[in-house]
Amino acid sequence: MQMWFPILVFSIPILAIIGGVLKRWIKLKEKQLEVTAHHSAESAAQYAAKIATLEERVAVLNRIVTDRNEGLTAQIEALRDEPAPLKQIN
Repeated sequence: MQMWFPILVFSIPILAIIGGVLKRWIKLKEKQLEVTAHHSAESAAQYAAKIATLEERVAVLNRIVTDRNEGLTAQIEALRDEPAPLKQIN
Protein backbone atom coordinates (compact mmCIF):
# COMPACT_ATOMS: atom_id res chain seq x y z
CA MET A 1 0.00 0.00 0.00
CA GLN A 2 2.83 2.41 0.77
CA MET A 3 4.28 1.97 -2.68
CA TRP A 4 1.14 3.27 -4.42
CA PHE A 5 0.71 6.31 -2.20
CA PRO A 6 3.36 8.52 -3.90
CA ILE A 7 1.99 7.62 -7.30
CA LEU A 8 -1.53 8.61 -6.25
CA VAL A 9 -0.32 11.86 -4.68
CA PHE A 10 1.26 12.98 -7.95
CA SER A 11 -1.22 11.50 -10.40
CA ILE A 12 -4.38 13.10 -8.96
CA PRO A 13 -3.26 16.73 -9.58
CA ILE A 14 -1.95 15.78 -13.02
CA LEU A 15 -5.27 14.18 -13.91
CA ALA A 16 -7.11 17.28 -12.63
CA ILE A 17 -4.98 19.54 -14.84
CA ILE A 18 -5.48 17.30 -17.87
CA GLY A 19 -9.23 17.24 -17.18
CA GLY A 20 -9.36 21.06 -17.02
CA VAL A 21 -7.42 21.43 -20.26
CA LEU A 22 -9.62 18.85 -21.96
CA LYS A 23 -12.78 20.63 -20.77
CA ARG A 24 -11.56 23.96 -22.23
CA TRP A 25 -10.58 22.27 -25.50
CA ILE A 26 -14.05 20.74 -25.81
CA LYS A 27 -15.69 24.15 -25.18
CA LEU A 28 -13.45 25.70 -27.85
CA LYS A 29 -14.41 23.00 -30.37
CA GLU A 30 -18.12 23.49 -29.59
CA LYS A 31 -17.78 27.25 -30.17
CA GLN A 32 -15.96 26.63 -33.46
CA LEU A 33 -18.78 24.34 -34.58
CA GLU A 34 -21.38 26.98 -33.68
CA VAL A 35 -19.53 29.63 -35.70
CA THR A 36 -19.18 27.27 -38.66
CA ALA A 37 -22.86 26.33 -38.51
CA HIS A 38 -23.89 30.00 -38.37
CA HIS A 39 -21.68 30.86 -41.33
CA SER A 40 -23.02 27.89 -43.29
CA ALA A 41 -26.61 28.93 -42.57
CA GLU A 42 -25.91 32.48 -43.79
CA SER A 43 -24.29 31.16 -46.97
CA ALA A 44 -27.21 28.80 -47.59
CA ALA A 45 -29.68 31.68 -47.23
CA GLN A 46 -27.69 33.82 -49.66
CA TYR A 47 -27.53 30.98 -52.18
CA ALA A 48 -31.26 30.32 -51.80
CA ALA A 49 -32.03 33.98 -52.50
CA LYS A 50 -29.76 33.97 -55.53
CA ILE A 51 -31.35 30.76 -56.84
CA ALA A 52 -34.84 32.24 -56.38
CA THR A 53 -33.83 35.30 -58.41
CA LEU A 54 -32.35 33.15 -61.16
CA GLU A 55 -35.44 30.91 -61.21
CA GLU A 56 -37.63 33.99 -61.68
CA ARG A 57 -35.47 35.14 -64.58
CA VAL A 58 -35.53 31.70 -66.19
CA ALA A 59 -39.33 31.58 -65.84
CA VAL A 60 -39.63 34.94 -67.60
CA LEU A 61 -37.29 33.83 -70.39
CA ASN A 62 -39.15 30.53 -70.72
CA ARG A 63 -42.46 32.37 -71.00
CA ILE A 64 -41.02 34.69 -73.66
CA VAL A 65 -39.62 31.81 -75.69
CA THR A 66 -42.73 29.64 -75.49
CA ASP A 67 -45.31 32.41 -75.99
CA ARG A 68 -45.78 33.26 -79.67
CA ASN A 69 -47.32 36.67 -79.32
CA GLU A 70 -46.58 39.82 -81.23
CA GLY A 71 -45.16 41.76 -78.28
CA LEU A 72 -41.96 39.70 -78.05
CA THR A 73 -39.67 42.59 -78.89
CA ALA A 74 -41.35 44.86 -76.34
CA GLN A 75 -40.97 42.21 -73.62
CA ILE A 76 -37.28 41.74 -74.36
CA GLU A 77 -36.69 45.47 -74.27
CA ALA A 78 -38.57 45.74 -70.98
CA LEU A 79 -36.32 43.09 -69.49
CA ARG A 80 -33.23 44.96 -70.59
CA ASP A 81 -34.43 48.08 -68.79
CA GLU A 82 -35.23 46.51 -65.40
CA PRO A 83 -32.94 43.59 -64.51
CA ALA A 84 -32.00 43.51 -60.87
CA PRO A 85 -28.26 43.15 -60.25
CA LEU A 86 -27.14 39.91 -58.65
CA LYS A 87 -25.58 40.22 -55.21
CA GLN A 88 -22.04 39.01 -54.75
CA ILE A 89 -21.56 36.14 -52.32
CA ASN A 90 -18.29 36.11 -50.44
